[in-house]
Amino acid sequence: MSDGLFITFEGIDGCGKSTQIAKLSEFIKENSGDLILVREPGGTAVGEKIRGVLLDKKNDGMDPVCELLLFEAARAQIVSEIIRPALAEGRIVISDRFFDSTFAYQGYARELGEDMVEMLNSTATSGLEPDITFLLDIDPKEALVRRGQRGGETDRMEALGTSFQAKVRDGYLKLAAKSDRVVRIDASRDRDVIFEQIRGIVTDELKKRGMQG
Repeated sequence: MSDGLFITFEGIDGCGKSTQIAKLSEFIKENSGDLILVREPGGTAVGEKIRGVLLDKKNDGMDPVCELLLFEAARAQIVSEIIRPALAEGRIVISDRFFDSTFAYQGYARELGEDMVEMLNSTATSGLEPDITFLLDIDPKEALVRRGQRGGETDRMEALGTSFQAKVRDGYLKLAAKSDRVVRIDASRDRDVIFEQIRGIVTDELKKRGMQG
């Protein structure tokens, strides 16, 4: 069995991840076949229960370390149950968030520190890393406007406000500056223009791996 391809999408809330994931998923299904879509936190029976706890605004008194450990617990489950087996079968996996979110949100914005987060990320994933990470970068104020247009209730993380989202963005940009696998995408542009950039990068990777249909 050949190794698959692991693609992750990152960014602050309202950056447009869902739109681009949907577009890329449709493209891959049409051109390369087998695809697994997952999200963090969640994606498994255990993970979805943890997601409910993490995003419930009633839990606004949650300690940051508790928050971090819950994210890592959900991650350990989805890596073991879904992501690793799919990659071992040579499948393409797209994840809406992965451990880079933990670096940006808990390690940087929550100021828990890189060392703790990196150790726990490594433990939860047994060393698994994405092949490509698309960071959809956008100003927090613009992201807030987009979330307002989207409608619906805000979750516990979204409700932390633009100052917190600005810290998260800074954490992401710091990460992108030191990691070759992270591709920063200007998410303020038209969604079709953004997708063309993403599609080009993924197409090149699929061809390189002999996975292009």
